[in-house]
Amino acid sequence: MGNQREMVGELAAGNIPALLGLEHARAGQTLSSVAGIHTFEGIQYVSEPVVQIAVEPKHPKDLPKLVEALRRITIEDPNLVVKINEESGETVIAGMGVLHLEIATSLIGDAGVQIVTSQPLINYRETIRAPAGPIMAKSPNRHNKIFMKVEPLDDKVSEMIRNGTLNEYKDTKEVAEILRNAGWDRDEAKRVMRFDPRGNVVVDGTKGVQFVQESTDSILSGFEDTMKEGPLTREQVRGCKFIFHHFVPHEDAAHRGLSQLGPASRRACMGVMLMAQPVLLEPTLGIEVRVPQEMIGNVAGVISGKRGKVLNMEQKGVIHILTGEIPASETFDLSEVMRGQTAGKAMWNTHFKAWTPVPNSVLPTIMAEIRKRKGLSPDPPTADEFIDKE
Repeated sequence: MGNQREMVGELAAGNIPALLGLEHARAGQTLSSVAGIHTFEGIQYVSEPVVQIAVEPKHPKDLPKLVEALRRITIEDPNLVVKINEESGETVIAGMGVLHLEIATSLIGDAGVQIVTSQPLINYRETIRAPAGPIMAKSPNRHNKIFMKVEPLDDKVSEMIRNGTLNEYKDTKEVAEILRNAGWDRDEAKRVMRFDPRGNVVVDGTKGVQFVQESTDSILSGFEDTMKEGPLTREQVRGCKFIFHHFVPHEDAAHRGLSQLGPASRRACMGVMLMAQPVLLEPTLGIEVRVPQEMIGNVAGVISGKRGKVLNMEQKGVIHILTGEIPASETFDLSEVMRGQTAGKAMWNTHFKAWTPVPNSVLPTIMAEIRKRKGLSPDPPTADEFIDKE
């Protein structure tokens, strides 16, 4: 990006060089021409992509150029996530915020591809507030019964699952030790069936039941489907601990295959979540604004007017620094409003801070909008739609 290039044979630490010809190198990797060198620590990204837009080429013939441009941008900026919906062919770019996505789309334009973008959309998550269950769900042929319980998962354990500290490939004794240290019951810590990388877990709580081992994969497929698309708005689920409580299978293997146990497991997970005070989570951004003293009130007004709050204020010389938080869904026109209220004298930046429950005052509206966008009925389902009585 510099205005001139200088070729150098070597470069001391503290400079930023550009290396050409390294097609397969990625951010966070260690390059060396010397054998046996110690690798640097990998990069850990602290933010999660919370805003997304759909992109498509203005001229269909440019599709290969768009794919190539997206491939290069995700190498240059690993915080951007590109997803292609197999069914609709829609290409979605997810990033940290509206500004992040604006920069990404301008870089695609620089690559010589004219694109059309959708309005920015916020990513939401689903979770629960209370324990529930056990409840029972039957398979489509009515011959298998799955009983499921759920409870909120400890934040610390959920984070360890998301960052990979806890996963299926670790030794079971090591996993049990970590979970016991986190306050889990000794027996339960040994009986984890699956860690879901979104920050959920399912535990085998059955006692002396036949055919559990051979049915595990089928039961987990229903659990994983629910974690990808929760009951409220078909958004990803996080922070849930499911306990596979009991299982009444059919004697004949032909009647308890994937086509029977998968849907039963999904119904059980959906039903028990809907009984556990489900809640929608929205991404909240931390905001830091540098502003002259006479504009403090205006900035505080902008933040509070967008469902945000000012958490701290400090003075550095003539500049005042306000730190606060603001829901990501309220930041689409933040730059225009902030400039208008401060005559362009405010400097600010935002970063992903946390997933927070959507306030009850706006929850019905947001849920209805998401469900409409996804082609679902306006009202979320009730637990009775999934739970079977004896």
